[in-house]
Amino acid sequence: MLTPLSWIYGAVMWVRNKLFNIGWLPQVEFDVPIIGVGNITVGGTGKTPHTEYIVSQLCASYKLAVLSRGYKRKTHGFIVANSKSSPETIGDEPWQIYNKFGRRIKVAVCESRKKGISELLKLYPDIELIILDDSFQHRWVKPKISILLMEYERPVYNDHLLPLGRLRESSHEINRADKVIVTKCPESLSPIDYRIVTKNLDLMKYQKLYFSRYAYEELQPVFPEDARFKANLAKLTAKDSVLLLTGIAHPRYFVRHFREYPFSKKVEHFSDHHDFKRADIQRIDQRFRAMKGERKLIVTTEKDAVRLVHNPYFPQELKPFVFFQPISVRMVTGPYGHDNDLIADIRSEIGLGDSTAVAEPEYPAPTLSGQRQAADEADVAEPVELSRNDSEDAGDKPGIISPGYYDSESSTDSISEDDSKGDADSSIADTLS
Repeated sequence: MLTPLSWIYGAVMWVRNKLFNIGWLPQVEFDVPIIGVGNITVGGTGKTPHTEYIVSQLCASYKLAVLSRGYKRKTHGFIVANSKSSPETIGDEPWQIYNKFGRRIKVAVCESRKKGISELLKLYPDIELIILDDSFQHRWVKPKISILLMEYERPVYNDHLLPLGRLRESSHEINRADKVIVTKCPESLSPIDYRIVTKNLDLMKYQKLYFSRYAYEELQPVFPEDARFKANLAKLTAKDSVLLLTGIAHPRYFVRHFREYPFSKKVEHFSDHHDFKRADIQRIDQRFRAMKGERKLIVTTEKDAVRLVHNPYFPQELKPFVFFQPISVRMVTGPYGHDNDLIADIRSEIGLGDSTAVAEPEYPAPTLSGQRQAADEADVAEPVELSRNDSEDAGDKPGIISPGYYDSESSTDSISEDDSKGDADSSIADTLS
């Protein structure tokens, strides 16, 4: 049943790309260098963490802006993030980027990247570099550098077009990218692993291949003002329990990180970009209270924490027990070492002059209260919104916590290899926009 639909979808995408390739659908180029970050699969490749990685490396050297569509926001048109912004007004991922980097960069959202770039340059003519988040299918703008992400365990050469598989467009379209990053890799790649991926991708001579992994930082409270203790996973034991709360496309990678710990684990999974309703919060609360354990925590992703911290239904008594797992991107040193220096290559190609490279990403300290600091210290504009005509998603109760830290695959709910309840959210309609 799905195979014929994939053929039809593939034909539509082939015609669309052909019209762009021959110039019948025009692409706009801007004088300011544009870096596009995207993928050809539905969700889960790490677009936002890699956008943050690039921002963290370049924001000290260039006047930089990030432009996103603002997926699943409840507003329309072009909006510049400021102190009054929220995930509802600009989207969860743009708000996460603004919360971290709002003191140093501009963050904006717009359905039309072309109009969004034009408006940014009108408001801030001194911008030197713009990064487009999730832009590979948005071909109306031609970037200076196009970066495509592919998940290590979900290679495009083993996938199929929607709806049979997860590909937004044919795997051959990877040739449009200038740089391809294989994401979520093991910490070290063997020469044979490197050769297998390199051979199967079969990139063109003008393209360059990179590999990256996630680094996991210390847990941070989702509600800092209500935090009573510092969570330390390493000090939890088999007598303790953790509820892993996810609302991302591919949760298995997040869940896998906790397998090495002895505490009992339960998984509560929602769709990607899930808008937590009152019933969802009640369900989370009930499941947490029903868990057995001397010490109990809820651990979620940074992306989900952004939505939870603004949720009006979250019970006050549960807030001290909720933490998020910060992640950062690290480039993996492969058999050719220096060939994996993505930032040095970007600096060389955007042609804005030499500047001192940073050895490691300068991520701001993870916190969900940093937005207020960013608003106080940054010169940010009020939101500018345009019209919507430019579209081109009952058991144990928490115990009393003693002073100090909360030293705090036994029982783990399964997340299958193909569990992606939210994948349809970045659907064919989004691909064609």
